Amino acid sequence: MAQQSGISTMSTSVGFVGLGAMGFGMACNLQKGGKYAVKGYDVWQPSVERFVADGGCPGQSPRDVAHDSAFLVCVAANAQQVDSILFDSATGALEALPHNATILLCSTVPPAYYDTLASQIAQLGRSDILVVDCPVSGGTVRAANGTLTIFASGSSEALTRADQILHEMSEKLYEISGGPGAASKVKMVNQCLVGTHIAAAAEAMGLAEKAGLDTREVFEIIKNAAGNSWAFENRVPHMLDADWTPRSALDIFVKDMGIVVSSARSLQFPLPLASAAEQLYIWGSAQGYGREDDSGLVRVFQQNSPVANKDSDSAAPAAALANPTPVTTPLEVSKVGMIGLGAMGQGMASSMIRGGFAVHGYDVYEPAIQKFVSGGGKASAATTPADAAKGAEVLVLMVQNATQATDALFGSGDAAAALPDDAIVILSSTVPPSFVRSLEKRLTGLNRGITLLDAPVSGGVVRAANGNLTIICSGEESTISKANGVLLSMTGLAINLCQVKGGVGAASSVKLINQLLAGVHIAAAAEAMAFAARLGLDTRQIFELLKNAAAWSWMFENRVPQMLEADWTPHSALAIFVKDLGIVLDETKRLTYFAPMSSAAHTLYLAGAAKGWSKEADAGVVRWWEGAGVSVSGSAGKPEPHTTSEAVQAAAQPLPAKETIEALPAEFPHDVLELTKKYVDGGEAPVLVVLDDDPTGTQTCHDIDVLMVWDVETLQSQFERESRGFFILTNSRALPGPEAQNLILEICENVKEAAQRADKRFDVVLRGDSTLRGHLPEEPEAVEQAMGKFDAWVLTPFFLQGGRYTLDDVHYVKEGDVLVPASQTPFAQDATFGYQNSNLRQYILEKCGSRFNESSFLSITIDDIRVGGPQGVKAKLLSRPAGSDGVVIVNAAAESDMDVFVSGLLAAEKEGRRYLYRTAAAFVSSRLGIKGIPPLSMADVQPPTASGSASSHAGGLILAGSYVPKTTAQLKVLRERRQGKLAVVELEVADLIKSAESERAIVNTAAAEANHQISAGKDILVMTSRTLVKTSDAISSLEIGSKVAAALVRLLEQIQVRPRYVIAKGGITSSDAQAFWCRKFSSLPNSRRMFSSVDAPSGHCLHLVKRSSYARMPLNGMNLYKGFSPK
Repeated sequence: MAQQSGISTMSTSVGFVGLGAMGFGMACNLQKGGKYAVKGYDVWQPSVERFVADGGCPGQSPRDVAHDSAFLVCVAANAQQVDSILFDSATGALEALPHNATILLCSTVPPAYYDTLASQIAQLGRSDILVVDCPVSGGTVRAANGTLTIFASGSSEALTRADQILHEMSEKLYEISGGPGAASKVKMVNQCLVGTHIAAAAEAMGLAEKAGLDTREVFEIIKNAAGNSWAFENRVPHMLDADWTPRSALDIFVKDMGIVVSSARSLQFPLPLASAAEQLYIWGSAQGYGREDDSGLVRVFQQNSPVANKDSDSAAPAAALANPTPVTTPLEVSKVGMIGLGAMGQGMASSMIRGGFAVHGYDVYEPAIQKFVSGGGKASAATTPADAAKGAEVLVLMVQNATQATDALFGSGDAAAALPDDAIVILSSTVPPSFVRSLEKRLTGLNRGITLLDAPVSGGVVRAANGNLTIICSGEESTISKANGVLLSMTGLAINLCQVKGGVGAASSVKLINQLLAGVHIAAAAEAMAFAARLGLDTRQIFELLKNAAAWSWMFENRVPQMLEADWTPHSALAIFVKDLGIVLDETKRLTYFAPMSSAAHTLYLAGAAKGWSKEADAGVVRWWEGAGVSVSGSAGKPEPHTTSEAVQAAAQPLPAKETIEALPAEFPHDVLELTKKYVDGGEAPVLVVLDDDPTGTQTCHDIDVLMVWDVETLQSQFERESRGFFILTNSRALPGPEAQNLILEICENVKEAAQRADKRFDVVLRGDSTLRGHLPEEPEAVEQAMGKFDAWVLTPFFLQGGRYTLDDVHYVKEGDVLVPASQTPFAQDATFGYQNSNLRQYILEKCGSRFNESSFLSITIDDIRVGGPQGVKAKLLSRPAGSDGVVIVNAAAESDMDVFVSGLLAAEKEGRRYLYRTAAAFVSSRLGIKGIPPLSMADVQPPTASGSASSHAGGLILAGSYVPKTTAQLKVLRERRQGKLAVVELEVADLIKSAESERAIVNTAAAEANHQISAGKDILVMTSRTLVKTSDAISSLEIGSKVAAALVRLLEQIQVRPRYVIAKGGITSSDAQAFWCRKFSSLPNSRRMFSSVDAPSGHCLHLVKRSSYARMPLNGMNLYKGFSPK
């Protein structure tokens, strides 16, 4: 629920009429906690009985529930039902409402209805009754959770009266100026977009099925491309599963689109897309689908087969490159030819240059060539297409259409003849699939080994320039493998490179589906914004509201800013969608497929072209409605001053480390860590429960327990014996997102129950990676599901030992003498957890979508900490209202900064604030008052001189599964320093994951060698191969890591000689090694699956040295030492 005001509502009576799918959840949510006495009524008796079963009080009629109710909430299907509820002579509620009551109309009704309503209320002499126009959005689950989106309008007095109850029902509450009816106008624009987007999604997925594509592949690709929308991402899974359970019934859009179109008709305002969508919903209802889910609209596009592809293995992402072949490098591709240096081609070519490739570029427009060459690097100018192709092992074509591609290769350009044998042609233009297949035949017919890769791109000019395009590719596996490095230089993250089955032509078919959606979404955005202008709304405010609502689409967010500013700079020309939707309609005609949404949108683009706008921005199609007397830019209020995302990103540049840190204010002069330690040790602070997503979280701690199980009994015992805090090793970073979320939910529910049994207060920390990798927002939202909403999330990725600094909300990684923005490091390219933003505000928005907006953040700055001290931090934290559901970003450049922040934080918690923490390791030690101790050295793991045990003379075992560049560098230094004193066995990862038999043979051989070396008293390093076996699929990458870790554990199981020590390098490797030793020694007396910090007798110890820590951690007869270099 949203933030509440301070008015008490302990005895407030609420009458509630309408206990259907939405109303039932809303009424039940209101009566939780006893703040409201809710009396409910519905015409359908089973709904009333269901409400009573949930603890509600039933009413006999609207008049009955209105009696003595300060508020009357109406959730009716239409305006006629509202009239009946309020004014029926026998049962009407209005005459029974007490003086100064407030009516909340949560239904979607025509805005004009509020004028009639006000007149009727006045005629009955009840001017004391106020009305709030507050249509709701969000579905049944959010209704029950009190997390709806509500648009509210009315008089200032009405909004003040209703403020608290509206906040109780909502997560996002938007007050709209203009009096009753204004909120319904906003809701009408919202529904116009959502209804159009659902219809477009149904049309697109039906076409994908008709074209013979794997529809799950199509969904996974487009939800990461420019064709995405909230409706597409939310409804298509139901289409794929043929699940028509009515989460939102199709008949709702028969009603809502009817309101939209009839309102526009009364204004003589044309809505061609909304009108086409309305007809589709009417048709769907006529087919008997009205009471089923609106995603079932897809069935009107189907003939004999469902959209769900029954041959798909699962609903998991199928769009990723499955071939884990190492990428090609600039050394292997000596030259890339590029034909087409327009708006998109410039960025693509520049990205390849940044990737280290030598690119020979050509364009018919000479200034484009000069612009490309002026960027420097290995860029060179070609005089003709043939010159660009000469000697090029890879030739990229980014031309406007099929005719230009043919001419460049076989016509006047003659590039095909100039290509060397066995070259690869990458066609990245949007062209008909049939053309791509014919082009492949023509190239194959040259009998020179030249192959074609069908690789259309999506993402726009900015993403092309940033090198993070989405590329859809299809063709021969060997061709894709050879071109992989070139493609990745343009996509950045491997997840942006999507391979589809079906050979050449399949990728272009998927691109057409994307273009169908993108083209319809731009036209829909233009139509909706023009309609908002006609309704007298502030179009800039509408954009800000709807980009965070169900009306969102990628194109809405990307194109509407141009409409608001009347900026027709052709980042993407209108002519492109004249062409692309024309190709779509040609393909639907060939397939005899019905495509009304595409046809309506294409007609709008043709109308724009007829106006002479072809070479201007596609967003300029919004000008078509100027003939109806409206202007989107003219109806836009002044923008609020704020730092744009582009400006924020532009500021995130590498900084000189020494100069930057020395320029900061002096550190806070007082040592507050000791005060925190006394506070925590005295039991005044809640017990800190640290959920560690991989085994590196304890690296700044010592003398603390780490649990590896989380049953309620174990947790209760831990709470009863520990007043400070403890870790639970979840290793959730090694799991796919849904599994990690379920795991965190299970643990938190157990922690909550155990703490209640032990009568202990507790705080939860999600200890994650200091380079921002991890499951976000899945893990924090799982904690919230178990424990309710917090006042804010606290984000603190600072970690001094690893060189991780946060300054001005930008997170840096220290590399040598330079602070590098985290998004520009290899960590951000992680196939599983990659990200694009170093500014933590933008990072959260990137990861969490519409959950937050730019007003959600509170920054604790270096000045707040070093100048203001703990009291300054406390005051800053308390400056944000409780329950505001925001994110606190903590800047830090020294361990003392974290100590000061924690001191102020604990003071804010004493004032009743409740936070959820997403942190790196440094926060935990500061919060627990733990001072660091020196890391271990090799001398610490040498055998005692007087010891005669076998293990004291045995060799040590080092396991290295981590593949990141820093680990590779560390292992290089280790081998150089130890030289002949260290035996080395390297496990080839590609062979380990090839088959069970291959893995077994490799592990057996390595284990035999390790046993031999350890017995001989020689240390041995067992390491995985250093070349990253990489896929573009996050799930596959996790599976490879898990398989490698499992192989290393199986190797451990075969170690017959007790090593003098074990070093485990790598998060998953360390976790699995610890778990193995826990199992191995669990038969010892009084053993528990827990790392304990109490010293054990050294004569019975096994030493496990794990990366990134400074702690000694014995486990019932064995000492587990963690050390060496930071993560």
